[in-house]
Amino acid sequence: MAVPARRTSKNKKNNRRANQKLKQPNLSRDPQTGKYHLSHHVSADGYYNGKKVIN
Repeated sequence: MAVPARRTSKNKKNNRRANQKLKQPNLSRDPQTGKYHLSHHVSADGYYNGKKVIN
């Protein structure tokens, strides 16, 4: 079984983990309703790209 030759330092470990973070969702504002929704998704009211797509 493979075992690391040296212990990983705290600095090396923390630098590797520095990119593992939560990102804010990309929100866009609907021009018809003025509400925010996820980009490239239909809003809760059924609008997409300023047009009603779902009744």
